[in-house]
Amino acid sequence: MRIAVFGTKGYDRRFLNAANAAHGYELVFLEPRLDPTTVSLAAGCRAVCVFVNDRADAGVLGALASLGVRLVALRCAGFNNVDLVAAERLGIDVVRVPAYSPHAVAEFTIGLMLAVDRHIPRAWSRVRDNNFALDGLIGRNLHGRTVGVVGTGKIGALVARSLKAGFGCTVLASDVVVDPELEAIGVRYVPCETLLTEAEVVTLHCPLTPETRHLIDAAAIERAREGLLIVNTSRGALIDTGALIDGLKSHKIGGVALDVYEQEADLFFEDLSNEIVGDDVFQRLLTFPNVLVTGHQAFLTEEALTAIAETTLASVSDAEAGRPLANRVGTERVAG
Repeated sequence: MRIAVFGTKGYDRRFLNAANAAHGYELVFLEPRLDPTTVSLAAGCRAVCVFVNDRADAGVLGALASLGVRLVALRCAGFNNVDLVAAERLGIDVVRVPAYSPHAVAEFTIGLMLAVDRHIPRAWSRVRDNNFALDGLIGRNLHGRTVGVVGTGKIGALVARSLKAGFGCTVLASDVVVDPELEAIGVRYVPCETLLTEAEVVTLHCPLTPETRHLIDAAAIERAREGLLIVNTSRGALIDTGALIDGLKSHKIGGVALDVYEQEADLFFEDLSNEIVGDDVFQRLLTFPNVLVTGHQAFLTEEALTAIAETTLASVSDAEAGRPLANRVGTERVAG
C-alpha cells in the first residue's frame, strides 16, 4: 500500500521509517501540508497520513475520495481539522493516535508553568549578556497555590497528580467525566466557571470542540483572580488571543505560557527566521515579558514519536486487513 505522508519533517521520516520495518508500506513523504492545492499529490495512494495543521475539510476529503483514498490517519490526538461527517458520507475511515505519550505533554506543561512563573527565559537571556542582576525576577512558589486543570484525560490527570502529590498544590479539576482516582488524592471537581474564578493557575488539557472554543475569553478573564497564570498545551483556539492580550495589558493576567496558538497553521513547524511575520496579534503577544511561547513541541520526545509512528501504521494495517479500527474517530465524536 502507498501512503502519502503530508507535512513531513525530518523526525517524521526517521520514526515512520523505523516503524515501517514491520509493515513494508510505500511511504511517500511530502513536505507540503494537505490542503486543496496539494491534495492531488495523494494520487495513487489508498491512505494519507496528516498532522494537526493539515486540512481535511469536506472539499479536500471529496478530492481524496475521488483519488481512491479510503483512510485518513492522523498522527496526533486531535481531530478538529477533519470533517468527520463528510468522511463518513464519503466512506473514508479516520483514525488517530489517542494517547501516544501523555507523559511527554504533561512534563512539558509543568516545565512551561515553572519557566514562566520563575522567569527562567528572562534569566537565561540576562546571563547570556553577563547580567546577573536579580531585579524583576521574583517568582512565586507553586506549593500551596490553587491550580485549575481543565480536562482530566490521560494528560490532564498526570498534570493534576503531579501538582497535587509532587508540588503540594490545591488542585481543582473540570471535566465531563470525573476521575475517582484523582478525587481519592484530594483533587476537587468543580464546574468550569467555578474553576476559572477560583484558580491562581489554569492549565488547559481539553479537546477543541464548538463548546470549548474560546473557553478563555473576555468574560472568563474578567471573572478570574488577579494575576492569573494561564498555560495551554492543548489547542490554540481554546483561548481568545485578543482577549488574552487585553488581560495582559490590564495586568489581570499575570503570566501566559503557550505551546499552541489559534492561528498557528501559518507559523508553527516552519523556519520563518528570515521572513517578516505578518500576524500582528502574534507579534503583539511576543512583546510581553511575562509571556512564553513555544512552537507546538510538547509532544516532541523520542518515546512519543515512536508511539505515534507505531500506532499510526498499526491502524493502517488494521484497515488494510479489514480488522476493527480501535483508534477510529467517527461522527459520534463531533460534539465531544
